[in-house]
Amino acid sequence: MSKSHLLKVASLLTAGMLLSSSVLATERLRVAGNFPTDHSVSRAMEVFKEEVESASNGEIRVDLFPAMQLGGATENVDQVRSGSIFAVFTSIAYFTRSVPDYEAVSLPFLFDNRDQAFAVMDGPVGEHLDAKMAELGLVNLGYGELGFRHVTNNLRPITSVEDFEGMRIRLQPNEVHLQTFRALGANPVSMDVSELYSALQQGVLDGQENPYNIIASRRFNEVQEHLSDSGHFYDFINAVANQRRYNALSEEHREIIDDAMQTAMLWQREAATEEEDAWREQLIEGGMVFTPISTELRAELREATLEVAESLKDRVDPDFIELVFQEAEAAL
Repeated sequence: MSKSHLLKVASLLTAGMLLSSSVLATERLRVAGNFPTDHSVSRAMEVFKEEVESASNGEIRVDLFPAMQLGGATENVDQVRSGSIFAVFTSIAYFTRSVPDYEAVSLPFLFDNRDQAFAVMDGPVGEHLDAKMAELGLVNLGYGELGFRHVTNNLRPITSVEDFEGMRIRLQPNEVHLQTFRALGANPVSMDVSELYSALQQGVLDGQENPYNIIASRRFNEVQEHLSDSGHFYDFINAVANQRRYNALSEEHREIIDDAMQTAMLWQREAATEEEDAWREQLIEGGMVFTPISTELRAELREATLEVAESLKDRVDPDFIELVFQEAEAAL
């Protein structure tokens, strides 16, 4: 074999080893979500991916699995816990069983507007919740908007507290949410969102409650007739990572992840705000009967659910509940 040929072989081997080393050095992060692809949360996942891969010059690759590709919200949370995926974008409701303190920001009629809600979550209240999650081996990377939740049903328009009597309605796995509708006389059922459409279609349930964006993007309007603007809860989404896998990243890569998530969540909050009215109009134009909640009825609903905050003190430190109320009042 000639000397020149040996040099070519050596060069090819070196290039191959460098390429192999580069591939092995690339971080691969699997991130799941349970929102439809056109939802602002799924689009925020794309923003996160673009920011991470650009800032890391390809050293980190983010593989996205939106729209329940890896299962429902409950399954995704379990996957993050085990470390089989790096992170999940989902509602905070799916962490309330492990961190009951989340129920304190889920109380009925707690927030009047989204600016107030985020002023609370971006301050000491959010820091407390992040610390609770860290105790479970989870890292909160950021909070976004799921939005004010509204009731739909196939029984009747909502014009009085009595209209909730006996209503079989789906709720998230959040005890505060369930207690709120029990206080209104309804029969709430905890169910993963992945099962909800068929349950409504088959008449197993009379109704459900979700932000306009979820009602529309999951096409619940196809199996529900009546829509209100009850706005009984304000709901947050959070992006949560496995702590062990997060800490295994280099300091530089963790900073890239943090900055990218901040950019993605701020983008999502703005998109959700801009799209709120359009989602509602889409539902009305699609044939849903829209019955606005009067100021008087809203006051009656608030009064009927006051007991929920008191009962929460059996599960959550009363001092933290008081902090939530104080921060909410200060943010008005």
